[in-house]
Amino acid sequence: MRNNAFHSTYLCDRVGHASITPTTPVEAGAFTSLTLTYTAGYFGIDDTGSLKIVHRFASDMGKMQFADPKGWNYVTAEASNGAVLELRYDQKGNIRPWDKTLSIRVQRGFLREGDTIVVRIGDTRQGSPGIRVQTFTEPTFEFKVLVDAFATYNFVELPVQPWIPVVAGPAVSFKAVLPTERRIGQPFTLGFKGEDKWGNPSHQVSGRFTLEPSMPVRGLPDAVDVQHGNLSTLLEGLTVEQAGELRITVRDAHGAVVCRSNPLRISEAGDLLPYWADLHGQSEETIGTNSARELMEFARDRAFLDAMSHQGNDFQITTPFWNELNRLSAEFNEDGRFIMFPGYEWSGNTGLGGDRNVLFRDEGRQIHRSHHALVEDLGDVDTDANSAADLFKALADENCVVFAHIGGRYADITVAHDSRIERSIEIHSDWGTFEWLLEDAFAQGYRVGILANSDGHKGRHGASHPGASLFGAYGGLSCLLAGELTRDGLFDALRRRHHYATTGCRAFVDTRVAFDTPAGLYGDDPAMGGTVVDQVREARMGDILHCGDDSVTFTIDVSTAAPIERIEIRNRMQVLETWRPYADEQLGRRIRIIWEGSEYRGRGRQSVWDGTATLSDNRFESVTPINLWNIDKPLQQPAPGRLAWSALTTGGFGGADVLLADARRGRLQIDTGLVKADIALADIGLEDTVLETGGGIARRMRLFRLPDDNPVHTAQLSRRIRRSQVGEDALYVCITLADGHRIWSSPTYLMR
Repeated sequence: MRNNAFHSTYLCDRVGHASITPTTPVEAGAFTSLTLTYTAGYFGIDDTGSLKIVHRFASDMGKMQFADPKGWNYVTAEASNGAVLELRYDQKGNIRPWDKTLSIRVQRGFLREGDTIVVRIGDTRQGSPGIRVQTFTEPTFEFKVLVDAFATYNFVELPVQPWIPVVAGPAVSFKAVLPTERRIGQPFTLGFKGEDKWGNPSHQVSGRFTLEPSMPVRGLPDAVDVQHGNLSTLLEGLTVEQAGELRITVRDAHGAVVCRSNPLRISEAGDLLPYWADLHGQSEETIGTNSARELMEFARDRAFLDAMSHQGNDFQITTPFWNELNRLSAEFNEDGRFIMFPGYEWSGNTGLGGDRNVLFRDEGRQIHRSHHALVEDLGDVDTDANSAADLFKALADENCVVFAHIGGRYADITVAHDSRIERSIEIHSDWGTFEWLLEDAFAQGYRVGILANSDGHKGRHGASHPGASLFGAYGGLSCLLAGELTRDGLFDALRRRHHYATTGCRAFVDTRVAFDTPAGLYGDDPAMGGTVVDQVREARMGDILHCGDDSVTFTIDVSTAAPIERIEIRNRMQVLETWRPYADEQLGRRIRIIWEGSEYRGRGRQSVWDGTATLSDNRFESVTPINLWNIDKPLQQPAPGRLAWSALTTGGFGGADVLLADARRGRLQIDTGLVKADIALADIGLEDTVLETGGGIARRMRLFRLPDDNPVHTAQLSRRIRRSQVGEDALYVCITLADGHRIWSSPTYLMR
């Protein structure tokens, strides 16, 4: 059910046909050479008529060029009758989602029926390595051919389009995924997969893998045999009969460790359990990749999620596709196994409120689009909600939840907000990290929870590697704390803000606030008429309370797969304390160099950090990249005392972890387009050395020292927090892990 996006079909059987060779599968991210042959139909192509060969916005296939025959992505075209052709490439030269456009204009001459244009996409005849294929898999990567036979610039879409399969490469890493918390004796599932260098689940995994649990697991075999062709393996019905923390180590047939799982907390009892969700992503029917069905199958069977929602741009969702999404949602929703929410992305213009995500409790609800720009059928245009304020009015009586997010457009929650419906904000996705949205919410007096999702366009819902495009971050995950894995259970978690967010890692996080005297727990936000429903001595993340105590006790319980770098305890945007699992005397030869922030709030938010770090009177013994996802742009060490990188950030952070030959001798020179500095290594310590850029949003560099080894994966903290005397308190944590991932708990709100 592909959206043709208003391409003309006028007499499409008379404008020719196209084929491509070879059609054998191509490895994601590899170079190849393809020959696309267009054969003119009855009309031919008139003088100054054109072809367009277009592919999807989401694709990160190499940018076509015509000037360097030895360079990457070199493209040529020849007409069989000698007509002179003009080639041009435009990243946004056609109707969304088929944005990326190779235009071939018949500059001099014309084509008759049967004449051909041969297009070599990745022409290797003069030394080019070919075209670099997109970095993510797609069974039918389509080169859509459009024909302007009459030189009117009204392009007709061919009825049959050429395509190639893009498949995963060999596995270079492995993932073992467990739930985050289960009760003693409660069944759970272990998911295992290999991923290629671009994060695609690989079908090229085979052999025996041994499983070593940190505590006895009933039903867990000693080893698992993986067959070539399988993209993932699920081991179901596992149980643990004692309290503790389970981690599973996986070894290959040679005994080498290939991965370790995230921690699974086994508890004696608990009213709420964590369930992992990616509530935001798109398929090929809108602007993403692969079908909606394939997206749901990936989320459940390859990313090992508990819940998801398809969130296509509303102005691309036709009524038939909306009906199909609702049918698929009902089909995939299964209590206790996988929860699927029907929904869509309301994609209003920034000045009218910006992007919102709508999740319905039930199928069959009316979609209120922001506009019908790419929906040809205007039969339901009167149901549109053109502004965010109109959207909230239209949804006032619906059983739904809404969250604000930042994509291309950004949500302006100062323009419109309805606390009855908009319970949370999304502060991380493939597009980057956006803590400023939380600051906006606090400034407006809103009480919101914190979510992170992928907003993925590459068909990898729940495990969203950004690939080689301008998407600046790995896609996020939301952990919903619910009494049961049902729509009602997860909806209650969303309404009560009982959830936390990560940049893609899975970790156990629990925050509580304890009171000296009973506090009044609101059943709902008092801003929308909620009243006190109970007197409690303890509250969890997302709760709203009336509290008379001048001080409260804030407790934090964390277990992570990667070592903990720091935990920030925050009240609103103020950092009350930065806890690290080490002290000054444990610091060693390891330095972390971080660049972070964004240019501004809109689409052009990328901050470019291309630069170098140079040591004098010292050298780098080892270097490790942090959040440098685009492997086309590796961290390089051209000399023992020099690093070079090409990198950008879109709100989050990247950087390098370096081990020095000598802990304190010498100086470090930083040279980027945004920051230049010369720092004595002896002056870099536990606290951040901050290098400001003088612009952007939280755009800066930071340097700090670490221990040579940090084995701390768990933390239990208890702090007395003196309450603000001038406003409402919002207590939460932001946790940074050594591997570059971040975690945010939703705030607990304390009213006077």
